[in-house]
Amino acid sequence: MKNYKYIIIGGGMTGSAAAKEIRENDPEGTLAMFTKEPFGPYNRPPLSKSLWDGKDIESIVRSMDEFNVDLYLNNEIKEISSEIKTITDEKGEQYKYEKLLLATGGSPIQFPHAPEGVIYYRTLEDYHMLREMAEEGSRFCVIGGGFIGSEIAAALNKQGQKVTMIFPEIGISSSFLPDDLAVFLNDYYREKGVKVLDGNLVESISKVGVEYLVNYKNVTSGQAREETFDGVIVGIGIKPNIQLAQEAGLDVADGIVVNEYLQTSDPDIFAAGDVAFLKIEALGKKMRIEHEDHANMSGAVAGHNMAGEMKKYDYFPFFYSDLFDLGYEALGELNKDFEIFEDWIQPFIRGTISYLDKGQIRGLIFWNLWGKVDQGREIIRQGKTYQKTDLAGFFSED
Repeated sequence: MKNYKYIIIGGGMTGSAAAKEIRENDPEGTLAMFTKEPFGPYNRPPLSKSLWDGKDIESIVRSMDEFNVDLYLNNEIKEISSEIKTITDEKGEQYKYEKLLLATGGSPIQFPHAPEGVIYYRTLEDYHMLREMAEEGSRFCVIGGGFIGSEIAAALNKQGQKVTMIFPEIGISSSFLPDDLAVFLNDYYREKGVKVLDGNLVESISKVGVEYLVNYKNVTSGQAREETFDGVIVGIGIKPNIQLAQEAGLDVADGIVVNEYLQTSDPDIFAAGDVAFLKIEALGKKMRIEHEDHANMSGAVAGHNMAGEMKKYDYFPFFYSDLFDLGYEALGELNKDFEIFEDWIQPFIRGTISYLDKGQIRGLIFWNLWGKVDQGREIIRQGKTYQKTDLAGFFSED
C-alpha cells in the first residue's frame, strides 16, 4: 500500500489549485492526484470558448510537474474508508492518506436512451471528439439553451457549421436572464445564422446510419417534428458527484456538505469546487457553485487548509460567459422569482441587471459592462435596501 500525506480525488481546476497551494505550504509532503480522465489538469472554460478561436491546446494545460505530484490518470476511486484513512481504486489498489480532498466535480445529466456518439460536452476528450465530427460533418443539434448550449452553439457557428438549438424555455439562458433579454438572444443568434427552436422539447434521439435523428415537439401546440444531424451535443446541466462521499458516510445534500474551512463531516476530508455545498458568506446562504472562479479559489483554500494554518473560505465568486460579440460577468443569486431591474445604457447591448429580494440586491449581471465585479460584491455585501428608482445609472460606464 502506498502512503501519501495528501491525496486529491479529481484532476480538474479545483484539484490543481489545491495541489499548488499544498506545495506552497508543504514543499516535501507526499502528494497524489487521481483522475478518471486520460489528461492531467487543464482549464475548462476554453473548451467552449477560446479553443474554437484558435487558442492552442497547450495553453490550457495546468502542468503538475513543478508540484511533485504522483498523477494517476484513467483511474477512478471507488471507495473511501475514513476510519483507516484509505482509498481504493478501480483495480482494487489501496492508498493511505493523512488529508484527503474531494474535488470530484459533477457529471452531465444524460438524455434518456440516447445512442452512442451523442456528446455531453464537458471534458477535453469531448472537445477532441466534437472537433473531429466538425471536420467531417456540417449539421449539428445543440440540445439545451443554458451555459454550455449557448456557448458551444456560438463556437460551432463561427466554424461555419449549421447549428440548430432546441430547448423548451422561452429563450436562451432564460432560467436566469429576464425574458425580454432571453428572447432578444434568440433573435441575435438567428441573425448569426443559428436556427433557434425555442419552446420545443426533444423527445428522442436515435441513430440512423451515421446520422442522428432528433424528434421534438412544440410545448404549446404539441406539433411533432424530426430532423437529422451529423452530430448532437447535449447541455442540460450537471449533477454533483456525491456518491463516493455518501458511501463513505459523509454528510451530503445538493453536494458534499462542508464548513467554512471546506471540511466535510470528517475533519480530515475536504471538498471544494463544483461538488461542495457550502455557505457563501456574502449571501448568507448555503449553495453549490459550478463556475471557474469558485473552482480556483475554493481549491486553493482547501489546499491551504490541508497543509497549513486553517483559514475560512469567505470568497464571493463570480462567473462569466461569451455569446458571439456579447458577454457578461455575474455574481450572486440570479433568481427570477426576485424583483428584476434592468438598467440599459444601450438596450440589450450594454447595461446592468439587478435581482432584488425585499429591496436588497442579491444578484447582478454586468452585460458587456466590464470591471464592475468588485463594486457589485461590495454592494451585495452591504445588504442595503433600494428602490428601483435608486438603481437607474447606479453602475455607470466609468
